[in-house]
Amino acid sequence: MATTIIEPGFIQPPSIEPPFLRQPNASVLFGERSRRLMSLAEGHAMADFLRFMGHLAEAQHHALNNLGTPKLPDAEQIMLCKTHGMPPLGTQTLLRDASWREGLSTILKQVSGQANAATQAAIARIQALSETELDIFADRLLSGDYAGLDLAAAPLIGAALQVYWVRLASALEPGDFPRPDVHTLCPACGSLPTASVVRIGGVEQGLRYLHCSLCESEWNMVRIKCSHCESTKGIAYFNIDGGDEAVKAEICDECNSYLKILYMEKNMAVDPVADDLASLALDILMDEAGYQRSGPNLLLFPGSHDA
Repeated sequence: MATTIIEPGFIQPPSIEPPFLRQPNASVLFGERSRRLMSLAEGHAMADFLRFMGHLAEAQHHALNNLGTPKLPDAEQIMLCKTHGMPPLGTQTLLRDASWREGLSTILKQVSGQANAATQAAIARIQALSETELDIFADRLLSGDYAGLDLAAAPLIGAALQVYWVRLASALEPGDFPRPDVHTLCPACGSLPTASVVRIGGVEQGLRYLHCSLCESEWNMVRIKCSHCESTKGIAYFNIDGGDEAVKAEICDECNSYLKILYMEKNMAVDPVADDLASLALDILMDEAGYQRSGPNLLLFPGSHDA
């Protein structure tokens, strides 16, 4: 029997290739996020805001569990997207069905008891909108057209859209997603990332995954590379003195942008959406330094945390 001799300094490559796309785990995603937000709220300067967001995440979990089987793209649509390297759940091409509004209604009912006066007023304004007006609001939110939007209502509608797209992204087969030509957008739905995560364990050890702001899928992108312009020049990392070492801002001097990066080796419990909301001081620091955020958090818009 032949014996393989491994020379000193040689590292065997992993026998399993890491996934280029990690689909969301719909059964636990929002419940775990709710618990993370409640934990982050303890002793935080924005404790009330984070606790409400914890209730919102729990409402998302409840809404998702109460919606039926999602209407998925058919095999012909999926094959067409794979052939042309397009996201099968693209926000500009996928026709939303009415279930997203059902999810929104469930979320609003669930959080109304925990909402302050400003948020209750926002809930009332949403409930007064017609189905057509709700769809127009959602279209503008998804396209990044925030001018003139009700920013206090936007996170609630964003939460419902997340539930809708998470159901879709988790229900497709891994082989339904094409390897993207554009690495800065989600291969599942074409949205921008809200943050990135350096993962731990197994074949994913030390790999950076961008986390989609909408469908919550994650896709692999090499480290020390701008997630916005893909430059490898002028990349640097900042965090708040004395702050959480697990959350930093990755800045790019080539395009003057930043996106937060989370390190699971520092804290296994980090959540891209929850820890982003809890680190608004870092956003303020980056804004004062002249850097623009490259990806949204659909649960946070300017002024929405006041509501």
